[in-house]
Amino acid sequence: MSYYDRHVFFCTNQREDGRQCCSQYGAQAARDYVKQRCKALGITGPGKVRINSAGCLDRCELGPVLVVYPEGVWYTYVDRDDLDEIVQRHLIEGEIVERLRLEPHLPG
Repeated sequence: MSYYDRHVFFCTNQREDGRQCCSQYGAQAARDYVKQRCKALGITGPGKVRINSAGCLDRCELGPVLVVYPEGVWYTYVDRDDLDEIVQRHLIEGEIVERLRLEPHLPG
């Protein structure tokens, strides 16, 4: 059993060379919002949900992005409504939000 039921990583990468990156879309503010929202809902902590910042997840061209483990589901989002839907449907109810899901891209 994992220490957390679900672990959410927000790409908050800032690229210095001007290429598209998640921080250009307010990724840190989105991560902070979801962290506070999950705390308010009482779903954080051991055996529950953990919200983290990540460096580059190498999908910035699709950004902003976040990934939920252990399922390995990648999402993009536009606003707080999208984030609230991910929290409610995926983190609480265990349902993948297909309309926000990114297809995995595998090398090769």
